[in-house]
Amino acid sequence: MNERSVRVRVPATSANLGPGFDALGIACTIYNEMTLTLTPEPGLNIVARGEGAAYIPTDARNIVWKSIQYLLQRADCMDEFRGAKIRMSNRIPLSRGLGSSATAIVAGLTAANAIVGNPFSRHDLLQLATDIEGHPDNVAPAIYGGFTVNTVTDNYVECFSFLPRILIHFVVMVPDFYLSTKSARQVLPSEVPMKDAIFNISHASMLTAALARGSERHLENAFEDALHQNYRAPLIPGMFDVFAAAKKAGAYGAVLSGAGPCLIAFVPEHRNCTEEVAAAMRKAFRAHDVDARPLHLHLDTKGARILRRKDSLVRG
Repeated sequence: MNERSVRVRVPATSANLGPGFDALGIACTIYNEMTLTLTPEPGLNIVARGEGAAYIPTDARNIVWKSIQYLLQRADCMDEFRGAKIRMSNRIPLSRGLGSSATAIVAGLTAANAIVGNPFSRHDLLQLATDIEGHPDNVAPAIYGGFTVNTVTDNYVECFSFLPRILIHFVVMVPDFYLSTKSARQVLPSEVPMKDAIFNISHASMLTAALARGSERHLENAFEDALHQNYRAPLIPGMFDVFAAAKKAGAYGAVLSGAGPCLIAFVPEHRNCTEEVAAAMRKAFRAHDVDARPLHLHLDTKGARILRRKDSLVRG
Protein backbone atom coordinates (compact mmCIF):
# COMPACT_ATOMS: atom_id res chain seq x y z
CA MET A 1 0.00 0.00 0.00
CA ASN A 2 1.09 3.56 -0.58
CA GLU A 3 1.86 6.20 1.98
CA ARG A 4 1.67 9.77 0.79
CA SER A 5 3.60 12.85 1.87
CA VAL A 6 3.26 16.57 1.34
CA ARG A 7 5.05 19.64 2.68
CA VAL A 8 3.16 22.88 3.31
CA ARG A 9 4.04 26.42 4.35
CA VAL A 10 1.55 28.65 6.18
CA PRO A 11 2.00 32.34 7.11
CA ALA A 12 1.53 33.96 10.47
CA THR A 13 -1.49 36.20 10.80
CA SER A 14 -2.60 39.21 12.77
CA ALA A 15 -6.30 39.61 13.48
CA ASN A 16 -8.59 42.47 14.53
CA LEU A 17 -6.17 45.22 13.36
CA GLY A 18 -7.64 47.53 15.94
CA PRO A 19 -11.33 48.12 15.13
CA GLY A 20 -12.02 44.95 13.11
CA PHE A 21 -12.63 42.65 16.07
CA ASP A 22 -13.06 39.04 14.87
CA ALA A 23 -13.53 40.34 11.30
CA LEU A 24 -10.29 41.72 9.81
CA GLY A 25 -6.94 40.01 9.36
CA ILE A 26 -3.63 40.07 7.52
CA ALA A 27 -1.08 37.44 6.56
CA CYS A 28 2.56 38.16 7.48
CA THR A 29 5.89 37.02 6.06
CA ILE A 30 6.95 34.64 8.82
CA TYR A 31 6.04 30.98 8.35
CA ASN A 32 5.56 27.57 9.85
CA GLU A 33 6.31 24.58 7.65
CA MET A 34 5.02 21.06 8.07
CA THR A 35 5.58 17.73 6.36
CA LEU A 36 2.68 15.32 6.61
CA THR A 37 2.87 11.64 5.74
CA LEU A 38 -0.39 9.73 5.88
CA THR A 39 -0.11 5.98 6.32
CA PRO A 40 -2.56 3.09 5.96
CA GLU A 41 -1.37 1.61 9.26
CA PRO A 42 -2.47 3.07 12.60
CA GLY A 43 0.07 5.09 14.57
CA LEU A 44 0.92 8.71 15.19
CA ASN A 45 4.42 10.16 15.24
CA ILE A 46 4.78 13.93 15.75
CA VAL A 47 8.04 15.86 15.93
CA ALA A 48 8.12 19.64 16.45
CA ARG A 49 11.11 21.95 16.42
CA GLY A 50 11.53 25.69 16.63
CA GLU A 51 9.26 28.21 18.38
CA GLY A 52 7.31 26.72 21.28
CA ALA A 53 8.25 23.14 20.39
CA ALA A 54 8.45 22.09 24.05
CA TYR A 55 4.81 23.10 24.58
CA ILE A 56 3.28 21.41 21.52
CA PRO A 57 1.45 18.12 22.24
CA THR A 58 2.90 15.16 20.33
CA ASP A 59 -0.08 12.87 20.85
CA ALA A 60 -3.72 12.78 19.75
CA ARG A 61 -4.34 16.18 21.41
CA ASN A 62 -2.26 17.92 18.72
CA ILE A 63 -4.39 20.45 16.82
CA VAL A 64 -2.70 19.64 13.51
CA TRP A 65 -3.65 15.99 13.86
CA LYS A 66 -7.19 16.87 14.94
CA SER A 67 -7.54 19.07 11.84
CA ILE A 68 -6.21 16.30 9.60
CA GLN A 69 -8.71 13.85 11.06
CA TYR A 70 -11.55 16.34 10.61
CA LEU A 71 -10.79 16.68 6.91
CA LEU A 72 -10.29 12.95 6.38
CA GLN A 73 -13.65 12.34 8.03
CA ARG A 74 -15.34 14.91 5.80
CA ALA A 75 -13.63 13.39 2.74
CA ASP A 76 -14.65 9.87 3.80
CA CYS A 77 -11.00 8.74 3.88
CA MET A 78 -10.65 7.68 7.51
CA ASP A 79 -10.38 3.99 6.59
CA GLU A 80 -7.78 4.62 3.89
CA PHE A 81 -5.42 6.63 6.12
CA ARG A 82 -5.35 5.56 9.75
CA GLY A 83 -1.97 6.92 10.83
CA ALA A 84 0.39 9.83 10.27
CA LYS A 85 3.90 11.17 10.62
CA ILE A 86 3.97 14.92 11.23
CA ARG A 87 7.14 17.03 11.15
CA MET A 88 6.70 20.66 12.17
CA SER A 89 9.24 23.46 11.78
CA ASN A 90 7.89 26.51 13.62
CA ARG A 91 9.05 30.11 13.31
CA ILE A 92 5.86 31.80 14.48
CA PRO A 93 5.93 32.65 18.21
CA LEU A 94 3.49 30.55 20.20
CA SER A 95 0.60 32.13 22.16
CA ARG A 96 1.65 35.66 21.24
CA GLY A 97 -1.21 36.80 18.98
CA LEU A 98 0.28 35.84 15.61
CA GLY A 99 -2.17 33.07 14.78
CA SER A 100 -0.05 30.05 15.70
CA SER A 101 -3.12 27.88 16.36
CA ALA A 102 -4.77 29.02 13.12
CA THR A 103 -1.55 28.23 11.26
CA ALA A 104 -1.57 24.71 12.70
CA ILE A 105 -5.20 24.17 11.71
CA VAL A 106 -4.68 25.47 8.17
CA ALA A 107 -1.49 23.43 7.77
CA GLY A 108 -3.28 20.22 8.74
CA LEU A 109 -6.27 20.89 6.50
CA THR A 110 -4.21 22.03 3.50
CA ALA A 111 -1.81 19.09 3.67
CA ALA A 112 -4.50 16.46 4.16
CA ASN A 113 -6.61 17.98 1.37
CA ALA A 114 -3.66 17.78 -1.05
CA ILE A 115 -2.94 14.16 -0.17
CA VAL A 116 -6.52 13.00 -0.78
CA GLY A 117 -6.71 14.81 -4.15
CA ASN A 118 -7.96 18.29 -3.26
CA PRO A 119 -11.68 17.54 -2.97
CA PHE A 120 -12.16 20.80 -1.05
CA SER A 121 -11.75 24.33 -2.43
CA ARG A 122 -10.07 27.13 -0.49
CA HIS A 123 -13.49 28.36 0.54
CA ASP A 124 -14.36 24.88 1.77
CA LEU A 125 -11.13 24.83 3.78
CA LEU A 126 -12.07 28.21 5.26
CA GLN A 127 -15.38 26.78 6.42
CA LEU A 128 -13.70 23.71 7.92
CA ALA A 129 -11.02 25.81 9.62
CA THR A 130 -13.65 28.13 11.08
CA ASP A 131 -15.57 25.13 12.37
CA ILE A 132 -12.44 24.12 14.29
CA GLU A 133 -11.17 27.56 15.35
CA GLY A 134 -14.53 29.11 16.11
CA HIS A 135 -14.02 32.33 14.13
CA PRO A 136 -12.43 33.14 10.74
CA ASP A 137 -10.27 36.20 11.46
CA ASN A 138 -6.97 34.28 11.69
CA VAL A 139 -7.64 31.23 9.53
CA ALA A 140 -8.84 33.32 6.57
CA PRO A 141 -5.58 35.23 5.93
CA ALA A 142 -3.62 32.03 6.63
CA ILE A 143 -5.49 30.40 3.74
CA TYR A 144 -5.85 33.30 1.32
CA GLY A 145 -3.00 35.67 2.17
CA GLY A 146 -3.31 39.44 1.90
CA PHE A 147 -5.75 41.60 3.85
CA THR A 148 -8.99 39.79 4.62
CA VAL A 149 -12.49 40.89 5.56
CA ASN A 150 -14.56 38.04 6.97
CA THR A 151 -18.23 37.56 7.75
CA VAL A 152 -20.24 34.72 9.25
CA THR A 153 -23.95 34.54 8.40
CA ASP A 154 -25.96 31.62 9.79
CA ASN A 155 -22.65 29.77 10.26
CA TYR A 156 -21.72 30.34 6.61
CA VAL A 157 -18.30 31.98 6.27
CA GLU A 158 -17.30 34.40 3.52
CA CYS A 159 -13.93 36.03 2.95
CA PHE A 160 -12.90 38.96 0.78
CA SER A 161 -9.13 39.06 0.31
CA PHE A 162 -7.27 41.91 -1.35
CA LEU A 163 -3.85 43.55 -1.55
CA PRO A 164 -3.76 47.09 -0.15
CA ARG A 165 -2.72 49.88 -2.51
CA ILE A 166 -0.31 51.18 0.12
CA LEU A 167 3.01 49.47 0.79
CA ILE A 168 3.18 48.84 4.53
CA HIS A 169 5.91 47.38 6.69
CA PHE A 170 4.83 45.65 9.89
CA VAL A 171 6.88 46.09 13.05
CA VAL A 172 5.78 43.42 15.50
CA MET A 173 7.00 43.65 19.07
CA VAL A 174 7.08 40.24 20.77
CA PRO A 175 7.03 40.59 24.59
CA ASP A 176 8.81 38.01 26.72
CA PHE A 177 5.61 36.51 28.13
CA TYR A 178 2.74 34.38 26.91
CA LEU A 179 -0.94 35.28 26.87
CA SER A 180 -3.58 32.70 26.03
CA THR A 181 -6.50 33.67 23.82
CA LYS A 182 -8.82 32.25 26.46
CA SER A 183 -7.44 34.59 29.12
CA ALA A 184 -7.64 37.58 26.76
CA ARG A 185 -11.28 36.79 25.92
CA GLN A 186 -12.31 36.36 29.54
CA VAL A 187 -11.72 40.06 30.25
CA LEU A 188 -14.11 41.20 27.50
CA PRO A 189 -17.65 42.30 28.41
CA SER A 190 -20.61 40.30 27.11
CA GLU A 191 -22.30 43.53 25.98
CA VAL A 192 -20.93 46.86 24.76
CA PRO A 193 -22.47 50.35 24.50
CA MET A 194 -24.11 51.28 21.22
CA LYS A 195 -21.69 54.21 20.78
CA ASP A 196 -18.72 51.81 20.96
CA ALA A 197 -20.25 49.50 18.37
CA ILE A 198 -20.83 52.47 16.04
CA PHE A 199 -17.28 53.70 16.67
CA ASN A 200 -15.82 50.37 15.58
CA ILE A 201 -18.05 49.89 12.58
CA SER A 202 -17.04 53.28 11.23
CA HIS A 203 -13.33 52.83 11.93
CA ALA A 204 -13.15 49.30 10.52
CA SER A 205 -14.92 50.53 7.40
CA MET A 206 -12.54 53.48 7.10
CA LEU A 207 -9.49 51.24 7.55
CA THR A 208 -10.63 48.84 4.85
CA ALA A 209 -11.61 51.59 2.42
CA ALA A 210 -8.35 53.52 2.94
CA LEU A 211 -6.22 50.44 2.29
CA ALA A 212 -8.25 49.39 -0.75
CA ARG A 213 -8.19 52.90 -2.19
CA GLY A 214 -4.65 53.81 -1.17
CA SER A 215 -5.56 56.87 0.89
CA GLU A 216 -2.86 57.51 3.48
CA ARG A 217 -4.57 60.46 5.13
CA HIS A 218 -7.59 58.34 6.01
CA LEU A 219 -5.41 55.95 8.00
CA GLU A 220 -4.51 58.61 10.55
CA ASN A 221 -7.23 57.56 13.01
CA ALA A 222 -8.51 54.38 11.35
CA PHE A 223 -6.74 51.97 13.75
CA GLU A 224 -8.62 53.23 16.81
CA ASP A 225 -10.76 50.72 18.71
CA ALA A 226 -13.39 50.73 21.47
CA LEU A 227 -14.43 47.06 21.71
CA HIS A 228 -11.49 45.05 23.03
CA GLN A 229 -8.18 46.86 23.51
CA ASN A 230 -9.23 48.95 26.51
CA TYR A 231 -10.31 45.81 28.35
CA ARG A 232 -7.14 43.89 27.47
CA ALA A 233 -4.72 46.72 28.28
CA PRO A 234 -4.16 45.61 31.91
CA LEU A 235 -2.82 42.30 30.57
CA ILE A 236 -0.07 44.03 28.56
CA PRO A 237 1.87 46.60 30.63
CA GLY A 238 2.40 49.89 28.81
CA MET A 239 0.33 48.94 25.77
CA PHE A 240 -1.05 52.40 25.01
CA ASP A 241 2.35 54.02 25.63
CA VAL A 242 3.84 51.65 23.07
CA PHE A 243 1.10 52.58 20.60
CA ALA A 244 1.83 56.26 21.08
CA ALA A 245 5.58 55.76 20.73
CA ALA A 246 5.12 53.90 17.44
CA LYS A 247 2.93 56.62 15.98
CA LYS A 248 5.28 59.39 17.13
CA ALA A 249 8.18 57.57 15.44
CA GLY A 250 6.36 57.50 12.09
CA ALA A 251 3.85 54.63 12.06
CA TYR A 252 0.30 55.10 10.77
CA GLY A 253 -0.81 53.43 13.97
CA ALA A 254 -0.27 50.42 16.22
CA VAL A 255 -2.64 47.82 17.61
CA LEU A 256 -2.84 44.67 19.64
CA SER A 257 -2.08 41.71 17.38
CA GLY A 258 -4.95 39.29 17.77
CA ALA A 259 -5.45 38.66 21.47
CA GLY A 260 -1.86 39.70 22.20
CA PRO A 261 0.52 40.15 23.80
CA CYS A 262 2.29 41.07 20.53
CA LEU A 263 1.76 44.64 19.37
CA ILE A 264 1.95 45.47 15.68
CA ALA A 265 2.73 48.85 14.12
CA PHE A 266 1.82 49.72 10.54
CA VAL A 267 4.67 51.68 9.00
CA PRO A 268 4.62 53.25 5.51
CA GLU A 269 7.44 51.90 3.37
CA HIS A 270 8.30 55.31 1.92
CA ARG A 271 9.09 56.86 5.31
CA ASN A 272 12.06 54.50 5.93
CA CYS A 273 11.52 54.64 9.68
CA THR A 274 10.99 51.01 10.66
CA GLU A 275 14.10 50.86 12.85
CA GLU A 276 13.08 54.06 14.61
CA VAL A 277 9.58 52.68 15.21
CA ALA A 278 10.96 49.41 16.59
CA ALA A 279 13.38 51.24 18.89
CA ALA A 280 10.64 53.55 20.17
CA MET A 281 8.28 50.64 20.88
CA ARG A 282 11.00 48.68 22.68
CA LYS A 283 11.91 51.70 24.80
CA ALA A 284 8.27 52.26 25.76
CA PHE A 285 7.92 48.61 26.75
CA ARG A 286 11.10 48.77 28.84
CA ALA A 287 9.70 51.74 30.76
CA HIS A 288 7.10 49.26 32.02
CA ASP A 289 9.69 46.55 32.76
CA VAL A 290 8.80 44.47 29.70
CA ASP A 291 11.48 43.15 27.36
CA ALA A 292 10.32 42.74 23.77
CA ARG A 293 12.02 41.82 20.52
CA PRO A 294 11.03 43.19 17.10
CA LEU A 295 10.02 41.28 14.01
CA HIS A 296 10.17 43.17 10.71
CA LEU A 297 7.54 41.71 8.41
CA HIS A 298 5.65 42.42 5.21
CA LEU A 299 2.31 41.32 3.80
CA ASP A 300 2.20 37.72 2.64
CA THR A 301 0.26 37.61 -0.63
CA LYS A 302 -0.10 33.85 -1.20
CA GLY A 303 -1.45 32.25 1.95
CA ALA A 304 -0.99 28.52 2.57
CA ARG A 305 1.10 26.81 -0.10
CA ILE A 306 2.08 23.28 -1.04
CA LEU A 307 5.87 23.06 -1.26
CA ARG A 308 6.36 19.40 -2.12
CA ARG A 309 4.43 16.17 -2.44
CA LYS A 310 5.61 12.56 -2.64
CA ASP A 311 4.10 9.10 -2.94
CA SER A 312 6.20 6.15 -1.84
CA LEU A 313 5.74 2.40 -1.60
CA VAL A 314 5.47 1.01 1.91
CA ARG A 315 7.33 -2.27 2.01
CA GLY A 316 6.34 -4.91 4.51
